[in-house]
Amino acid sequence: MTLGLDMRIGIDVRITYYTRGGISAYALRLLPALAALDAETDYCVLHSRKDQRPPLPGLNFRPIACWTPAHHRWERWAFGIEAARLGLDLLHSPDFIPPAFGYRRSVITVHDLNFLYYPQFLTAESRRYYNDQIVWAAGCADHVLADSHATKTDLISVLGVEPDKVTVVHLAADPSYRPLPEKEAGRVIAKYDLEPGYLLFVGTLEPRKNLPGLLQAYRLLRDEGATGAPLVLVGGKGWLYDEIFERVEALHLAEHVRFLHDVPDAHLPGLYSAAGVLTTPSFYEGFGLPALEAMTFGTPVVVSDRASLPEVVGEAGLLVNPDDPEDIARALGRALNDGALRARMRERGLAQAARFTWEKAACETLAVYQKVLA
Repeated sequence: MTLGLDMRIGIDVRITYYTRGGISAYALRLLPALAALDAETDYCVLHSRKDQRPPLPGLNFRPIACWTPAHHRWERWAFGIEAARLGLDLLHSPDFIPPAFGYRRSVITVHDLNFLYYPQFLTAESRRYYNDQIVWAAGCADHVLADSHATKTDLISVLGVEPDKVTVVHLAADPSYRPLPEKEAGRVIAKYDLEPGYLLFVGTLEPRKNLPGLLQAYRLLRDEGATGAPLVLVGGKGWLYDEIFERVEALHLAEHVRFLHDVPDAHLPGLYSAAGVLTTPSFYEGFGLPALEAMTFGTPVVVSDRASLPEVVGEAGLLVNPDDPEDIARALGRALNDGALRARMRERGLAQAARFTWEKAACETLAVYQKVLA
């Protein structure tokens, strides 16, 4: 599958230098999947000039160092000047906001609209960046990719985007992820002084993840004697995270909650595999990649019943009301202690996760490129 030798596609991956979050993972995994399908089209990988090792998955992918930082106040114009010199037939912006000019056609990926639903969960700077530009971005883009049907519905109902202008392209776990032998997972978690069976959260520490609610549920679990295992929170600090640490102290959980920052990507399979349960009790997720990644290893998942999460886990996970810590606690207790249920969740989770692949995502993305360029 190829777009043709005479086409030049730009893909903006500047965000990957600044953060390891979900958008960066999306960009970094999409590139090699595209390279595996298209070895002819001229791809320009637009990366931060500070990034000395930009992702270049194929010979037809060439690096373009850019001076404009991601999320800069004048990004729309400064980045446009940089893009204009490249003669791009199409620019794909995986991080929502494209430059105002500098390309013939544009595709953007909108991962979620949480900043419109929950503006109180963002800093003033983040609200300025997204809220002030998303309507413009969705309107000027030639096509919009959405991570989930939930996000597509939001784009149509909240922003008024025409349905035929939005294509759902589901994300996927790392292609290398496979269930690990116990000994291999054990070697990883031993580095963090952990034993198998802990409760696991993976994601940025920020308000929409509902970690105060999870901590309250975990306190209930311990008080009821439903678990003695620690709660392990894997992820870097995002913004407005002080309440999380304050809640740990207020609930007297300091000895039982482990914060793991700067975990190497190579350790995540072991941490997923040895967990008793993975939970994502978020108020809003555009996709919820950690839940899918956990299912790839056969780990039971408990997620909120909001936005895209029911779509991602299907019948494999337990759904909870994120506003109700008691509901979260009940589901976590079942996932940890009901052996028959755990076996069913493992089997269903592996089958559900297998439905999502980066090859499929790349095929659907290339089809959108072709449609737009036509």
